[in-house]
Amino acid sequence: MSDSYSSSRGLNDWLQLLQHHRAIAIIRSADKQLGLSMAKAAAEGGMRLIEITWNSDRAAELIGQLRSQLPNCIIGTGTILTVDRLKDAIACGIQFCFTPHVNLPLIQTAIEFNLPIVAGALTPTEIVAAWQAGASCVKVFPVDAVGGVSYIKSLQGPLREIPLIPTGGISIENACQFIEAGAIAVGLSGQLFPQQLIETRDWDAIAQQAKTLRQKLLV
Repeated sequence: MSDSYSSSRGLNDWLQLLQHHRAIAIIRSADKQLGLSMAKAAAEGGMRLIEITWNSDRAAELIGQLRSQLPNCIIGTGTILTVDRLKDAIACGIQFCFTPHVNLPLIQTAIEFNLPIVAGALTPTEIVAAWQAGASCVKVFPVDAVGGVSYIKSLQGPLREIPLIPTGGISIENACQFIEAGAIAVGLSGQLFPQQLIETRDWDAIAQQAKTLRQKLLV
């Protein structure tokens, strides 16, 4: 499918995008220039869904730059805690939003702006509450703390209709296992951007990490 995307196209298009790409690069950076280089390296490796956490250095500026410089990528944000922050993020051009928790006003605001919102939840009760409140998908975080792949698999019986995106402990090696267990997509941060590679500015190696992930997920 085309990599071009507008949030106004609706939930089905967002879900199709996730099913096509299967992985989201999550960038949390204390330096805007590093964040820019990390995003470009992920894009060079073939990733198209990129999340810049709102607590990154000058996140709004970075998101604006990426929207301009990476037109084939879908740029969103995460770690949004309040409605005011969400509106600020929308103003700078985000195309999707992740939250670490279930917050009804946040979900409702995203719906009003036709913005895909992935609310963070952990227990079955939280997951269902997020979905029933209108979340586009539910982020299961931190999935490694509650059993990882086996937890996602165990949720499929009663909650199969809810699209889940596990994060926290996802690696290039185990990402496929989460998809096979029923997740619609996965989010990777530290495993995709090893600190040593960032410190040495080895963007080619990070691009290769992204490429390897893409190849594993497309098998």
